Amino acid sequence: MSICLAFGKVAQMDTSTRSPTGYVMFAITATLGGINVLAVRISVGELAPFWAAGLRFSLAAVIFIVITLASRLPWPRGRLLFLTIVNGLLGISLFYALAYWALVRVNAGTATVVLALVPLVTLLLATAQRFERISRRAVAGSLLAVAGIGWIVIGPGEVTAAVLPLLALLAATVCVGESVIVSKMISANHPAITNAVSLTVGALTLLGMSALTGEQWALPRQPEVVWSLVYLVTLGSVGVFALVLLVVRRLTASATSYMFVLFPLVAMVVGPWLVDEPVTTAGAVGAVLVMIGVWLGALSPGTTRSRRLRPADRTAAALDSG
Repeated sequence: MSICLAFGKVAQMDTSTRSPTGYVMFAITATLGGINVLAVRISVGELAPFWAAGLRFSLAAVIFIVITLASRLPWPRGRLLFLTIVNGLLGISLFYALAYWALVRVNAGTATVVLALVPLVTLLLATAQRFERISRRAVAGSLLAVAGIGWIVIGPGEVTAAVLPLLALLAATVCVGESVIVSKMISANHPAITNAVSLTVGALTLLGMSALTGEQWALPRQPEVVWSLVYLVTLGSVGVFALVLLVVRRLTASATSYMFVLFPLVAMVVGPWLVDEPVTTAGAVGAVLVMIGVWLGALSPGTTRSRRLRPADRTAAALDSG
């Protein structure tokens, strides 16, 4: 119960965009998410991809449901419930389905470059929906981040082109970008509730895809796969998904989305210790470009400002702070 109370206190912290808390959470989330990249790579070495993702999110959903019930939190209703379900469909179901489908048809380098477009896509979506104002600095930051990721993976000559998989990856970036915006819209929810609903929706969808594609459902036996799954369920899902919702309360949707370009960067830095992957010169140069882009687009002064909230959004913000 003490864990549930502590979780609730974190969710009710000051949501001012000028608080350094948001930046600290941003850094922690990017670090944990980068380790996720390596843990997923380890887990799919033994487990089928959709089954591995469905199992991971099912266990994480159970944890969030227990937190919600133990804390006696009110479940969302009406439009709030609908948007929470949409968040799960976009950010988990469609994103993972499209990304996995594409990843078996293109190499990791191509996927990484395309997914690096998430901040730019999120910015354009948020601007189109009048949640943010587009700025030259934000666009420049996005393009620098893409250039940095591109430099990292193009150096070894790992980028290939295939129209349908590339379109699927672009659709995946749109899905995850819109899910970040929806997360901003449903900030009236407690993070545990949002994740309990969204992860349940995503887990059921992915398990359904696993069954339809005839994947084998088996528990991991290799020690490294067991530990990677434990990490992915706890810190990699419960920790990351809770932190993302707390970060998006303090930063704009487009600024929050920059953590997606930091994931492969963290994986590159941690890789030598976990999976024996050396850091290359191209990787180091690309990392500098990415960090400059993230600073310009997400962390520099003024980038966390969004448009004035509309009446419905002010009501949600009031509920959130109260």
